[in-house]
Amino acid sequence: MIERYSTPEMNEIWSEETRVGLWLQVEVEAARAWSELGRVPPEAVKIIDEKAAVDIARMKEIEAETHHDVIAFLKVLGESIGPEARYVHLGMTSSDILDTATAVQLNRAGLLILDELDALCEAVRLLALKHEKTPIMGRTHGVHAEPTSLGLKFAYWWDELSRAGDMLAVAVGAASVGKLSGAVGTYVNLDPAVERHVCEALGLRPAGISSQIVSRDRHAAYLNALAVLGAVIAREALEIRLLARTETSEILEGFAKKQKGSSAMPHKRNPIKCEQLCGLARLLRTNALAGIENIELWHERDISHSSVERVILPDSSTLAHYMIRKYRAVVERLDVRPDRMLENIESTNGLFASGTVLTMLVEKGLSRDEAYDVVQSAAMAARKSGTKFTDEIAKDARTLELLGKDGIVEATGLERHLASTEAVFERLEIREPRKECGA
Repeated sequence: MIERYSTPEMNEIWSEETRVGLWLQVEVEAARAWSELGRVPPEAVKIIDEKAAVDIARMKEIEAETHHDVIAFLKVLGESIGPEARYVHLGMTSSDILDTATAVQLNRAGLLILDELDALCEAVRLLALKHEKTPIMGRTHGVHAEPTSLGLKFAYWWDELSRAGDMLAVAVGAASVGKLSGAVGTYVNLDPAVERHVCEALGLRPAGISSQIVSRDRHAAYLNALAVLGAVIAREALEIRLLARTETSEILEGFAKKQKGSSAMPHKRNPIKCEQLCGLARLLRTNALAGIENIELWHERDISHSSVERVILPDSSTLAHYMIRKYRAVVERLDVRPDRMLENIESTNGLFASGTVLTMLVEKGLSRDEAYDVVQSAAMAARKSGTKFTDEIAKDARTLELLGKDGIVEATGLERHLASTEAVFERLEIREPRKECGA
C-alpha cells in the first residue's frame, strides 16, 4: 500500500522482515517439536535456535537465481546454521511455513483493526448519547420524510459498525489457523504433533484439514469482512457528505484553521475526508472479489492465488486500519448544527406531519383511501402555495371536526417523533460502553 494510506503499525506487520522472521520461527519451532519426538538431537535444536538468521538481501540474490523464495530462504538459513541445517524444514513443504506465517500476520492485523474499530464505535456511541433528543429531518429518496432523532441516526451507525466488527472477529478467528501437513496434507513425512506444537507456539490453531495449503475460503471471509466494514464506513461517510451540502448544511466535517478547500475558490469547505473514505471502500470490495476468486484452485493446490494474496492481504488490512482511524478523526471533529436542522425541518411548513394526520383520521373512522386523499390534497396545496400544512388541512370541514384545531397542531409537534428514542436506545443497550467486537 502506498504511504499515503498506510499506518506504521500495519506496515510493520506486513513488512518483509516480519514475514521472514515468522518463517524462521516456524522452522525453529518445528525442529524443537521433532526433538521432543526424538527425531532431532537436542543439541542440534540448541544450535539451530542460537544460529538461525536470514540476511534478506542475500536471500533476494539467491531468489533471483532460483525463482523460489522459500528455497532461497532455506539456503540462507542453512548458511547461518551450518551442518545442523539438515534438521530444518524436515518433512515440510513451502506452504507449511507460508500459510502458517500468513495466518499469524492475519491474526495480528485483524486484532489491530478490531482495537481501532472499538475506539471508533465508542466515539460514535458518545455522539448518539449526546444527540439523543436532537431533532433532524429524516429523508427517504433524498426527500424530506418525517423528523427523527440525530441520536438515532448515530445509534444506527454504531449498531452497523458493531455488527461489522463482530463479523470481522469471526473471520479473523477462522483465518488464524496454521498447517504443517506436507505436500498434499497427509503428514506422510510429518507428525501432527509437530503441527500442533508450531501452531501453539505461534498463537494459532491447527487447521482441521488442509491440502498443500489452508483453504482460501478463510482468507476470502476475512477480505469480505473488511469489505463490509469498509462499505459501512463509506455509507456513513456518504451520509455526512449529503448532510454537508450547501442546501442542507446540517453536519459538516471539521475544518482546520489553516485548511484550504479549493485552489480556485477560497470559500470552499469540501468533505474531502469522507470522499476519500468512500473511494477507498471500493478498493476493499475489489480485493474481496479477488479473494473469492482465489478459493477455486486445481486439485490440492496451484499457485494462481499466491501473487494475488501478496497484494490483497496486506493492502486490505492496511486500508481498513487507515480508514477506521481516519473516520474516527472525522467523527470526533464533526461540526453538528442543530439550529440548521430545525430550519430545515420547518422549511416545508409542517408537511412532515401528513403521515400522522393520515393515521389520526383513520383512527377516527375514515377509510384509509378517503383519509389519504384528504391529506394529500392539503399537502399538495400547501406545497404549491407555500402556506402551512396545518392551515390547509384545517380547511377540510370533516378533518377539523374529527381532530379539532388542537389535534391538528399536535400532529406537527416534534415531541411525538422523538418519543420512542429512549426505547430504541434501551433495546440496543447503547448507554453502556460495548464490549470488544467479537467478545
